[in-house]
Amino acid sequence: MRWIAGCIRCGIVDRYHIVTYNEVMTLNHPTISQKDKRSHELQLAELIIENSPVILFRRLASDDPNLRKMVYVSPNISRFGYRAEDFLNGTIMFRDIVYPQDSERTLKEIKHFVDENIETYTQFYRIVTHQGDIRWVEDRTSIFVEDETKARYHQGMVIDIHDRKIAEDKLRESEEKYRKIVETTGEGFLLMDKNLKIVDLNSAYTKMVGSSRSELIGQAPFAEYSNEFRQLLTASRNQTTCHQHLEVECEIKTRSQRNVPVLVQANALCSDTDKRIGNMAFVTDLTSQKQALSLAGEVQRSLLPKKTPVIEGLDIAGRNIPCDEVGGDYFDYLWDDDIPGCRFTIIIGDISGHGVASALLMSSARAFLRMRASQTGDIVDIITDMNRHMTKDVLDTGRFMTLFYLSIEKNRSHIKWVRAGHDPAMFYSPELDQFEELKGPGLALGVYENFSYQQQHKNTIKTGQLIVLATDGIWEGTNSQGEMFGKNRLKKIIRQTASYSAEKILAEIFQAYHAFTRGMKPEDDMTVVVVKFI
Repeated sequence: MRWIAGCIRCGIVDRYHIVTYNEVMTLNHPTISQKDKRSHELQLAELIIENSPVILFRRLASDDPNLRKMVYVSPNISRFGYRAEDFLNGTIMFRDIVYPQDSERTLKEIKHFVDENIETYTQFYRIVTHQGDIRWVEDRTSIFVEDETKARYHQGMVIDIHDRKIAEDKLRESEEKYRKIVETTGEGFLLMDKNLKIVDLNSAYTKMVGSSRSELIGQAPFAEYSNEFRQLLTASRNQTTCHQHLEVECEIKTRSQRNVPVLVQANALCSDTDKRIGNMAFVTDLTSQKQALSLAGEVQRSLLPKKTPVIEGLDIAGRNIPCDEVGGDYFDYLWDDDIPGCRFTIIIGDISGHGVASALLMSSARAFLRMRASQTGDIVDIITDMNRHMTKDVLDTGRFMTLFYLSIEKNRSHIKWVRAGHDPAMFYSPELDQFEELKGPGLALGVYENFSYQQQHKNTIKTGQLIVLATDGIWEGTNSQGEMFGKNRLKKIIRQTASYSAEKILAEIFQAYHAFTRGMKPEDDMTVVVVKFI
């Protein structure tokens, strides 16, 4: 009982009883006899034990399990439905309440501890309560030898840990389930430290890069000089972005030095105090997807003008740069090679969004527009029919298309256009050093089926003047500081290069754009068409 009395003197509490200050002071009062003090200590100890989940015991040590008789069991064995006296008089042996499936194991463990002269040990097993319930317990046992009789005892405590054990088992089962999910997924999984060094990974990733687990542990999965690595590392070291989800496309190098395009979806691992302690990432191999998109891109590029038109009195150049393998920008030229001096038409359009869905819609729009332009009717009729057709196709998708339809008449001195929600074309006169926007009312195609479009026109076109048609991807492009390229910067380039050929003007525009963005991947498709009157 010494350790119990010590707990009382230290003011230790359990779930049911608090040793009060007055009780402790009573025990230490100088007028209290040692006998009364001891009696009071035992009363407090019994009160604590009675309400404690810890059951104290002492039994004789013997090689024969049948002789391991209990000489003391604390009364709170009643929490399992048994009486202490039944164990003390031999009516029940403690091994009788051990769950049958655990009995043989516990006996073997005890024999091992005895054979190895291990004097303190812990066991975990199940017991069967008097009501027939099964509960997990923790048994902490030590060897005690009585000084006078030299009798050996096993003594210690049995702690009811059933609720804790069930919670631990559920947690372990949950961890095993998620580990199996991670291990069997087709995506690569990486667990990394704060410096993006691998500390754990799954077999899908080892197959992806062709290296063994031992070769990859401690290595950085991404090239340390890459923009993607810098983005991940910066986010990793910035505790204010602990909950940030980062998604980047990049390349990883295999053991055979082959570059594999991948999508990395990374999240921070944080402590309870929101301190970043590591990173995890799922890595998806995009090789097949990129190959399919590359093929789709080739098909789409085949729909763009294959050659620069040779039109008397005009110098023309156009270029399209999608931000992905496929895009939603569109431009086209319509004219009849067999008719000298015929009307020449330039069309530029932009499908909302980008990617495969926009590319498919662009292809459909191109096919219908070419078919309708070959029939009779002025340009208002063409755009009106185009809008009706497209509205039926995209009404439920929320997508739309902006379009600028420009026609240059036979004598090259007169132009007319219809604007369907697209940014106005830029008309520049070097002689006057003056810009004019080719405006006009017009709703984007696919928004309202019965919208009435209007034709605009401009006369007295002179030699040296030029028109630039573009999609918003060019002036909305940004650099690393978030600054936009802007229309003013585009106008400045046009002004400086107005004396150049259309192709040279076009090249200068894109060269200035790339210098401004410093190689950053564009977030939108870009299309520019330059028409110069010569």
